[in-house]
Amino acid sequence: MPPCLCVSLLPQLGCPSFLTFSTFRDVDTFVYLCASMKNITVIGGGTMGNGIAHVFAQSGFEVTLVDVASAALDKALATIGANLDRQIKKGALSEEGKAATLRRIHPMTDLKNGVSNADLVVEAATENIALKLKIFGDLDAFAPPGAVLATNTSSISITQIAAVTKRPTQVIGMHFMNPVPVMKLVEVIRGYATSNAVCEQIMTLSRQLGKDPVEVNDYPGFVANRILMPMLNEAIYTLYEGVSGVEEIDTVMKLGMAHPMGPLQLADFIGLDVCLSILRVLHDGFGNPKYAPCPLLVNMVTAGKLGAKSGEGFYVYTPGSKELVVAERFR
Repeated sequence: MPPCLCVSLLPQLGCPSFLTFSTFRDVDTFVYLCASMKNITVIGGGTMGNGIAHVFAQSGFEVTLVDVASAALDKALATIGANLDRQIKKGALSEEGKAATLRRIHPMTDLKNGVSNADLVVEAATENIALKLKIFGDLDAFAPPGAVLATNTSSISITQIAAVTKRPTQVIGMHFMNPVPVMKLVEVIRGYATSNAVCEQIMTLSRQLGKDPVEVNDYPGFVANRILMPMLNEAIYTLYEGVSGVEEIDTVMKLGMAHPMGPLQLADFIGLDVCLSILRVLHDGFGNPKYAPCPLLVNMVTAGKLGAKSGEGFYVYTPGSKELVVAERFR
């Protein structure tokens, strides 16, 4: 298809005004990106993956949710159903809306088939750089040539991830916040080669989900975690050095700084293993000792005390109970 014909088809394709043929290397990619995104594939059925699948499906997109473990997919669908029920109880959703949302989510364990029709792939696997690089190599091989490949990474370099693909202009960060159905922010992270058109497309798409996207550049931790993680790490150091106790540290930040959740409780909620991983990315990326993870954090992760997900971190978490109980070690 000649470029002049592409231009004439823009209105029929629903093409946003920011897209021009000159942005892309070939006609097929140009036409593919001009067409409205309809089919979304989410990689990973964990906390972030099921939340991302939830918001896309509720916003009218067809979603393929891919995880290598069928049990993880079952758990993800159950979680989405429970979260939709909460929306119904609050009057924010009807029973028909719940049923329609669930019909749009298609679980799958095979990655190749799961991305074969994707307009956008959002990777939300474990925050492990080797795993993400492997996934993106596979996505590049299996996804349609015009598909945009996004990662929900909270700290890993978009540029490094893009470098394992043959489409670095179409690789971008799409960092949702937890819990995804509730939190409004999406950090949209431009890699070194990410095109303006793809960035604008993802900004627009995020708004379609009812989110407030913020564009940031690709440096370790981006904005959110470059600011948040040193604060959480300092709170852990404050406990480690005996300055004050768990409840006391969290109380100071809640009452004195108007934080809705104290830093130690927040670290538990995020996952202490995730906090450690991000701090290591910051430390390695900047080479600055101020990002060095607290030894207490390292020990807790090594001991399997990962926070809410493992049942114990700085607090103890009992299913069905909302009471905050400080872990015995810190009493």
